[in-house]
Amino acid sequence: MLYRIITIVGGLVFVIVLFALIWFFCQKFLERHGVTDQVKDRAMVLATWTFAGISVGLVFAVVGAFVLGPWAFYRTLRGHDVGISDASAIWWGLAIVLASLAITAAGFFGFLVAVGAY
Repeated sequence: MLYRIITIVGGLVFVIVLFALIWFFCQKFLERHGVTDQVKDRAMVLATWTFAGISVGLVFAVVGAFVLGPWAFYRTLRGHDVGISDASAIWWGLAIVLASLAITAAGFFGFLVAVGAY
């Protein structure tokens, strides 16, 4: 029973880590593309919608996260007047989704091994 509680708490921590990674990558993306006005607020909005797209995609089918996440990133980015092409925005969204999910999945797998759940 203790391992189940530890695994659930660890899973919740890694959900927070996933959002934090998405926010960090969105902030770096905006800074790289010359956005200087309200970068943290814009990154939060961008990360929130990207995270929502990933979450909905993961619920319906794991592959959906790699479609809905970048799409949500692209749609939200259009409202921020960042000078980037549509195709680049989608590829950047996919890169942010892939990097965030890969880092989080690797960390969670390591956590499961550490607690003996895997």
